Amino acid sequence: MSGPLRLVPDEGTPGWAEETMRLRTLPRRRQRPVPAAAHPELSPDPLDELADRLAELCADAVHPYEIAAFLESDGLTDEQAALVYGRADAFTLAEDLFAKVARRYPGPAPADADPWRADPWRCLLRGLVFALPGLAYLLGADLFSAHRQRFGLPSGMAALAAATLLSWAFNQALAHRAYGWLSLADRRSAARTLALGAPLGALLAAGTGWLLGGPLAALLFIIGQSLYLGAATALLVLGQEKLLLAALAPSATGAALVLAVRLPAWAKAAILLATLVAAVGLAAWQLGRRLSGGGARASGPSWSATTASGLFGLAVGTLTMIAGLGPALHHAVRPTAPAVPGAGATGPALVALTLSLGLAEWLLYRYRSLATRALRSSTSSADFRRRTALALAGCLLGYLLAVTALDYAATAVWARAPLIGPTRLTALLLLAATLWTALLLQALSVAWRTSGLCLAAAGFEITAALTGGDPSSVQLYGCGAAAALLVPLAVVVLGRTTRHR
Repeated sequence: MSGPLRLVPDEGTPGWAEETMRLRTLPRRRQRPVPAAAHPELSPDPLDELADRLAELCADAVHPYEIAAFLESDGLTDEQAALVYGRADAFTLAEDLFAKVARRYPGPAPADADPWRADPWRCLLRGLVFALPGLAYLLGADLFSAHRQRFGLPSGMAALAAATLLSWAFNQALAHRAYGWLSLADRRSAARTLALGAPLGALLAAGTGWLLGGPLAALLFIIGQSLYLGAATALLVLGQEKLLLAALAPSATGAALVLAVRLPAWAKAAILLATLVAAVGLAAWQLGRRLSGGGARASGPSWSATTASGLFGLAVGTLTMIAGLGPALHHAVRPTAPAVPGAGATGPALVALTLSLGLAEWLLYRYRSLATRALRSSTSSADFRRRTALALAGCLLGYLLAVTALDYAATAVWARAPLIGPTRLTALLLLAATLWTALLLQALSVAWRTSGLCLAAAGFEITAALTGGDPSSVQLYGCGAAAALLVPLAVVVLGRTTRHR
């Protein structure tokens, strides 16, 4: 990626490792520079050479931490700062560079200086492939028996819900790890991670569904869904959205036929199988192309961050599922209770939330683009915090307005769906605000705090739902508390220049 702040070190760019190897035989230097006569290959203070090399970066920096973030991202350690430049650590070196180079506002803004420009059409396509798999449930709706109950749901539905949650959590962690390898420019390791992880995740999810029991047809559907989610994860990480859309064509066509005519069970099964075979086959083909050639790195992405990402996937999946199954759980736990007002609006609301995921992804890129621009144009740390807070508020408000519009549009075309009421609309928007803010924090490596808050909200909602709580109130309190904590956390944490490397 290009730009004054290189977010990921470019492979092949001369870094600190080569310079350290060249000077490793020199004695360790203290704060006082080594005289040039003792080592003629060095300038009296090597900081001068570094300041010349990073002149544009240092001139545009609004705080020494911005320079320190760049130095750390480029691989400079405290030991190397002491050995090569005679400074105690990387932060001391950054402070000296900040003091040595005069400020220059605003910084340069070449056409290619923004590494976070996103193609809106590609984000729209990704939103479409996020939403289309839901059509498969129209084809498999009659596979889940309502006679046996488990956790207040038909046994097949309970098994499907558990397997889906496990798939979401596992594939979120898998995608994080594969993206981590790609950020290190190691495509082979990323492909190997996906090739090994996707089948393992499918096996674990299908095994969970089998343990919970249910009709054989439901179990086969769960196995197919688990395999599809693994294959879809691989294709999306590899940037093959068009291939995934092609694989989903049979299910989309079949769902349209189901709404028009009555299809026999064998025809529905054939359509679902065609989608599954296409997705798995295309994923295997793409992974096979990337598994050959290239060496592997000794160390990869952090396992701690991968674990946090998996827990985050479990939490947001639970919050979304409670939003969809809340009325059914309420009726199952309290069968004599009156029907939940507006429960029929749940379907359009979830469709709107799913369709909005492409826009959510584009707004994440938009926020990071605005933050990168603020790094170049801010004249102080306070100015940078103000600009990033305004960018956060604008992107979040735009997303909530889009979710509202999509919900009303989905309700208009949904057969006999009631208009969503103020309470359920508020609950939906709080869920949307929680999901988008949490995704933004995860993207900027605020992993464990984000996962912990989302897990706490999910735990509260599950407990309240299983004890017969009103679905709307459960969401209002759970997602409301999560959003009330996540948004201020994002304002504070993302207002620091060191978060935008």
